[in-house]
Amino acid sequence: MNAEVSGRPEATVLDMGNRQRNAYRILRKLLSGVFGAWFRFRVVGMENVPSKGAFILAAGGHRSILDTPAVSLATPSRVLRYMGADTYFNKAGLGTFLRAMGGFPVQRAATDRAAMRLAELVLQRGEPLVIFPEGTRQTGPVVTELKQGAAFLACRQQVPILPIGIGGAERALPKGARVPRPRRMAVVIGEPLYPPDRVDDRVKRSSIVALSDDLRNELQRLYDKAQIQAGA
Repeated sequence: MNAEVSGRPEATVLDMGNRQRNAYRILRKLLSGVFGAWFRFRVVGMENVPSKGAFILAAGGHRSILDTPAVSLATPSRVLRYMGADTYFNKAGLGTFLRAMGGFPVQRAATDRAAMRLAELVLQRGEPLVIFPEGTRQTGPVVTELKQGAAFLACRQQVPILPIGIGGAERALPKGARVPRPRRMAVVIGEPLYPPDRVDDRVKRSSIVALSDDLRNELQRLYDKAQIQAGA
């Protein structure tokens, strides 16, 4: 498949130059200072983050737009990659910020297959990919039914899933709010979940379902722990 995204070849869309990587490190330090001071942010389980190689970072308890920067603070030694709609990247300033944070654009009109191809390329390049398996932001204490994209990618590319629970974000900046409140936030990182070995080129549906079920259970456990850490 030789699809193009935002009018550029796939591999080019994913490229980050030294300037962008340096900007990523600078922005991350700034975010660390802001989150530490305003949200008394803490990370538990950072030793579980793989030091090299591709993995899927699956975040549970997606309740706020603060979740993306919070997740970036969980992996100080790795540059995370995010997939976003190209309309955001076309906005002056915002596009520069998103690219500096490891984001890459996907056309809103692109097929799911084209977006999946980009996600696979990220993993094939040995980079970590962030996915929010609940899809859009949710509310409440229960991790909702997961989209199965994370499990499918893990099984297809034979990479681990790193589950993360995000606590306190909904109190700090719930859906509809514009000004973040000084509420404690926390991230709890679990141990990687590994997909079953592939025996041929096909990914079994049963393997995807089983891994997705295991992921949801682990995300609920970590989300509950993160909420306790955040005093929510």
